[in-house]
This record gives sequence, structure tokens and C-alpha cells, in this order.
Amino acid sequence: MDEELHEMVREVVRKIPRGRVATYGDVADIARAPSPRLVGQVLNQDGHDLPWHRVLRANGTCAPHIADEQLQLLREEGVVADDGKVDLRTYRWEDAVKEKAKEPPGLW
Repeated sequence: MDEELHEMVREVVRKIPRGRVATYGDVADIARAPSPRLVGQVLNQDGHDLPWHRVLRANGTCAPHIADEQLQLLREEGVVADDGKVDLRTYRWEDAVKEKAKEPPGLW
């Protein structure tokens, strides 16, 4: 993997504020990484010193093998999960939310 891309993914994850979450796809988009899976790879191999617990699947859930620890860390930051799922509309990091495309002017 390109070292610059690796560091960019790490930097984006580092910027996710306490009490907020982003998806693997959000991080990939911001870092201009080719895929969310690459973000997961970086976090798995070199994310121990990052707030990795703030990165979730696109549906607001945790990866099963880390779910208990991840949900506990999120709870400590005030992020509430309902049945193992975080409400992304409530807790998603504002920088990760794509701006809605402006609607073209109507005919009337």
C-alpha cells in the first residue's frame, strides 16, 4: 500500500471527534482511498493508537469480533447504540456527511 495513502487514512481517523462516528466508507471518501476495505486493513494493522472505535460499518454496526469493546468505548464517549447499532443520523461526524447536491431550478 502507498505510504501516503496509509498516513492519510490514519489522519482522517485521528480527526473524528469524541462522541462522533464515521463509516469505513466515509473515511475512504475523505482520504480518497479506493475502498472502505482498505480503511479496515489500515486500522487492523496500524490503528492501535487511533480512535478506531469511532469507525463503523455503513449500517451503524460494529464488526462482530470487536463489537463488545467498540460499543463500550463508544458508550464512554456518550454514543448510544440500540441493539448493537449506532444511529448514524444522530452521531455521524459532520465532516463525513456529504453535502446534498443542489437541486436544479424548477420550471415554475
